[in-house]
Amino acid sequence: MNKKKKSIKIENISMIIAFCLFVIMFIVGSIKYDHFGTVSTFLNLFNDNAYLIVVAVGITFVLLTGGIDISVSSVVAFTCVLSAYLLQRGWSAVIVIPIVLAIGLLNGFCVGYCVQVFKIQPFIITLASQFLLRGMCAVVSTVSIPIENGFYKAAALKKITFKIGRTNAKLYLYVFLALLVVLVAYYVLKYTRFGRTIYAIGSNEQSAEYMGLNVKWVKIGAYMICSFCAALGGIIFSFYTLAGYSLQNMGMELDAIASAVIGGTLLSGGVGNVFGSVIGVLIQGIIQTIVTYQNLNAWWTKVTVAALLCLFIVMQRLISIRADKQKGKG
Repeated sequence: MNKKKKSIKIENISMIIAFCLFVIMFIVGSIKYDHFGTVSTFLNLFNDNAYLIVVAVGITFVLLTGGIDISVSSVVAFTCVLSAYLLQRGWSAVIVIPIVLAIGLLNGFCVGYCVQVFKIQPFIITLASQFLLRGMCAVVSTVSIPIENGFYKAAALKKITFKIGRTNAKLYLYVFLALLVVLVAYYVLKYTRFGRTIYAIGSNEQSAEYMGLNVKWVKIGAYMICSFCAALGGIIFSFYTLAGYSLQNMGMELDAIASAVIGGTLLSGGVGNVFGSVIGVLIQGIIQTIVTYQNLNAWWTKVTVAALLCLFIVMQRLISIRADKQKGKG
């Protein structure tokens, strides 16, 4: 019971701090820059980062088990390249989309199986998966492949436009797909046996096994969900860019992991939720927006996100140490 109280406290503090940071950054940006504090700017954070929201949600499942997956950026890139390649050769989107999603599931199963059955370190096996899929991108094509498919173009351009005051705001349909993924993931983690087992594994895997929980297949399932979400994020990214390129999203795994950690997910596992990961994505989006308004090099976004990641890791560790001391005094 004490462990549960401690976990909830750490999660809430981290997520509240992240939310307050987002609000402060938005307010400061609104004061400093013209047209920053508008509904359009806020909604564009979702329009431009819908794919990253889906990927961050998937990686949250793995982080909650105490694992890690650094292959998600390669899964996204391979999904985009393979989709563009098949669509260019006349394949129907109805066939292409299930194929790339199935490849994502298969990749997650192989990674999870190696982690759980062969006891390979998650970092090592996902690094191997990252190299494999990135190499497969180059095998398919080393140049950018445009997507001319009618379904993909319709999905890329279809949006809901509404008027708030004097502002015309728009939200693309693929954003609603990303938000649906968030809601489904939250329900799975909060209200299903599978989700509760994920938290139990992250808190103490050995205790979870003693409790009779199906640790093996739940951990494999977490990696499958992560890779599936990366493939789905790749499809959304294909809608966003209407192209596939082998060097797309280099280093995006840091963005996804940073989003989850900034939103309150502990790297040691057992603590976190997907809403926090969404807040982490929005923080990265607003940093990128500020960098654009300042007309700075885009790499400043990476520098700032890396600094925030380090800060939140240290902060979470300090909160955890304090909670352990309070538990000891109790």
